[in-house]
Amino acid sequence: QVQLVESGGGLVQAGGSLRLSCAASGPTFSSYTMGWFRQAPEKEREFVAFITWRGGNTRYADSVKGRFIISRDNAKNMVYLQMNSLKPDDTAVYYCAGNRGVATGWANDYDYWGQGTQVTVSS
Repeated sequence: QVQLVESGGGLVQAGGSLRLSCAASGPTFSSYTMGWFRQAPEKEREFVAFITWRGGNTRYADSVKGRFIISRDNAKNMVYLQMNSLKPDDTAVYYCAGNRGVATGWANDYDYWGQGTQVTVSS
C-alpha cells in the first residue's frame, strides 16, 4: 500500500511560483505512475499532470502546459510539481495520486490519493 502526503501549497500572487511536493511511502513506489490533480470550489476534480515510473513519459493538461513541470525522485520516494506563471484560475486543492503503472489522466484509474494541499493565487 502506498501512502501519499502533499506539501508546499500556499498563497501566491499571480505570476508567481510554487513547488508542490508529494512524499510517498511503500516499497513499490518506483513502479507507480504518479499524477497531480486539482479541484477548485464547486468544480470537479481535474487532471493536471502525470509522470510514468521512470520519468520517461509526462503529460500535462492544456491549461498548465508550458507553465507546470512534474518530476520525481524515486530514490527519495518524492514527486514534485513546479508551478510557474500562476494564475488565479490555478486556485484549487491539489492532490497527488498514484497507480500501478497506468499512464493515464483519468482520476478513476488512480488507486492512491493524498489529502491535498491548498493553492491560492491572488490577482
